Amino acid sequence: MSSVDNRYTLREFVEQTQQRDRGEGFFEMESPRILEVNLNGNFVWSKMGSMISYLGNMKFEREGMLDKGLGGLFKKALTGEGARLTKVTGNGKVYLADYGKKIQILRLDNQEIVVNANDVLAFEPAVTWDIKMMKRVSSMMAGGLFQMTLSGTGMVAITTHYEPLTLVVTPNQPVYTDPNATVAWSGTLSPNLKTDITFRSLLGRSSGESFQMEFIGNGFVVVQPYEEVYHSEG
Repeated sequence: MSSVDNRYTLREFVEQTQQRDRGEGFFEMESPRILEVNLNGNFVWSKMGSMISYLGNMKFEREGMLDKGLGGLFKKALTGEGARLTKVTGNGKVYLADYGKKIQILRLDNQEIVVNANDVLAFEPAVTWDIKMMKRVSSMMAGGLFQMTLSGTGMVAITTHYEPLTLVVTPNQPVYTDPNATVAWSGTLSPNLKTDITFRSLLGRSSGESFQMEFIGNGFVVVQPYEEVYHSEG
């Protein structure tokens, strides 16, 4: 290496990768795969295990088993579903990420969106949330059964594997998706489950294309170019 070669120095690396304040508010995209949350004595709900760093004084509390009532306790005890949340309170900055998945920030304005519970990274305390299980799915899929309904006004951060695709649903144009590739849909839609034995026979698959989610009405569906396999947590 030449003695006058100043490339790839530690100083250059730090300058290129260091944290930068962009003044975007409560949620700030530090990078496409890292979310910065600016706390000023308030709190944020985040996916358990998503914290990668923080600056300042922070308190982390696991969402209690009874926070959503006996129904929530029953769901967790029965399925071990992984939609566990951490309440982060304090003053400073907390950085969140989820296995390098791409982050999408959504601002709800008195709106409702349903997100695969595993793909919810964080949301403001003003947003109302509930966890529900899709009917008829539990007997066909092991894990990934739960959706989180987020409603009201506030910021929500969700994650996708690679670039998401949003499909518009109209009464004349229903949309069918692979459950393992389905990330979210508008609260105006209620998906049905459509079994197709032909796909299973042709493709030799025991899940995924052997049944699809059917969306009919007015709204949108978000899918990702990746079929996520879910594992129940004890």
